[in-house]
Amino acid sequence: MSNTIAITDSLLPNPVPKSSIIRLENIFKIYGSGETEVKALNNVNLTIYEGEYCSIMGPSGSGKSTAMNIIGCLDRPTTGHYYLDNIDVAQVDDQSLAHIRNKKLGFVFQQFHLLPQLTALENVILPMIYANVNFAERRDRATEALTRVGLANRLNNKPTQLSGGQQQRVAIARAIVNRPVVLLADEPTGALDSRTTQEVLDIFGNLNATGITVVMVTHEPEVARQTQRIIWFRDGQVVDSNPDF
Repeated sequence: MSNTIAITDSLLPNPVPKSSIIRLENIFKIYGSGETEVKALNNVNLTIYEGEYCSIMGPSGSGKSTAMNIIGCLDRPTTGHYYLDNIDVAQVDDQSLAHIRNKKLGFVFQQFHLLPQLTALENVILPMIYANVNFAERRDRATEALTRVGLANRLNNKPTQLSGGQQQRVAIARAIVNRPVVLLADEPTGALDSRTTQEVLDIFGNLNATGITVVMVTHEPEVARQTQRIIWFRDGQVVDSNPDF
């Protein structure tokens, strides 16, 4: 008689459930009223899971930028609930919202928004001042962030002494130095050539591999295809979202 044990589904370990890091529930964003009313977002429901790498796409006026502003705590929905790391940020006051934005979110934009009079290191240190990181720790963390994006030898260069790709790397280092749970990127490759675009996307991929959730708005299909999931907006609604969970 065989001693082999048949493996059934009941003997296999249960998959570890994914935790949501971003959850939009019945989100409306309405501008104007009456005949001039515009629903920039029309009953949006969307979940992004911890550790995902997502892109958001859609035509002009589709609602993707409005959704990104709400996800980034830069705007509030007219109605609905937005949970960021299980906090209903649609319900908190402005001071608390600014604190949450500074501690939990990192931002990368198409335009680098670096202060030209500051070095790369000083630009990356800046958000830690607002986050009340102690003085002794700031330089070490800024140096570590710049090293992660391949700029260990450019700490003391000012933006005018850096290429466009290097400036975007500084911006990425600045976005991650406060150790956010989510990195939000709004058209981060829009001002870059194809080679530099790939370098920046490789950095996003590497950051995501360390556990950072990355959400990126882009109009470039070849950029979106390098993410794990593409979320499509049209007419203020999510029309396609295909999580693999």
